[in-house]
Amino acid sequence: MATSTTTLSRTGAGRLPWWQSRRFQMWIHHGVVYLLLAVLSLLFIFPFFWMVTSALKPEHQIFIWPPQWLPDPIRWENFREALGNPLLPFDRFFINTMILEVGMISGRLLSCVLVAYGFARLQAPGKDFLFTVLLASLMLPSAVILIPRFILFSELGWINTYLPLIVPAWFGEAYAIFLMRQFFMTIPRELEEAALIDGANTLQIIGRIIVPLSLPVLAVITILSFKDIWNMFMDPLLYLNESTKYTIAVGLAYFNGQFNVQMNLLMAASVVTVLPVILVFFVAQRAFVEGIAMTGLKG
Repeated sequence: MATSTTTLSRTGAGRLPWWQSRRFQMWIHHGVVYLLLAVLSLLFIFPFFWMVTSALKPEHQIFIWPPQWLPDPIRWENFREALGNPLLPFDRFFINTMILEVGMISGRLLSCVLVAYGFARLQAPGKDFLFTVLLASLMLPSAVILIPRFILFSELGWINTYLPLIVPAWFGEAYAIFLMRQFFMTIPRELEEAALIDGANTLQIIGRIIVPLSLPVLAVITILSFKDIWNMFMDPLLYLNESTKYTIAVGLAYFNGQFNVQMNLLMAASVVTVLPVILVFFVAQRAFVEGIAMTGLKG
């Protein structure tokens, strides 16, 4: 019976219709997947498209209805007026932001590596409880500790300096410690045991074995931290009083006036200031994607 069915299908009498063939079903499956990806891509790209086109429009064309999708005429002067304003020195804002980037990222990486290694490898009473408390701190809204931190830093005389922003980063970050701990636990213990036999101490094991093997997760934390610090607005606005110490995110807010918003200038400045973040992502894209996959951050 089976032989006769096979024979019929090969001869064409029992051949499946083309819309039921496996190849056609795979085409449909791939087509649906690519269509969904294209729609989602357009949804994510649209805000960036609106920002770029608004940066090139005269102000009166931005909110007209029906919308004018492409600028006519193209107004390149928006960039000169946005970045050439002497009251908003964006070159100074860029330097200030990079000072925070270097100080905070270096402190975060160093402190989180040490703490995460302790949670992943070292034995101590109450270690699991402390790790649970660390994870619970992720649920704490930042607004809850805003006033206590301001009072503390004010008593220390750190207001209008970068210390309230940089120093806390040298005491670890909960989500970075969690990611590093999970990654460190996947590194074979035999490598550390071999190093111990050769006479290495804990810091040498971290520096020569753990850190070189953990570059993907370090790249993920570096990129995410770079993005967070670049967009950080509330803390610099709270602790910095002089405009010469402001960051880029605070400087952009000055285009929002009390009664009106210079939207075309704001978009022009935003286009320029978002470029470093995009550049960092594309430079470290491979390590970032690899790190996301290895740490399970993708969910």
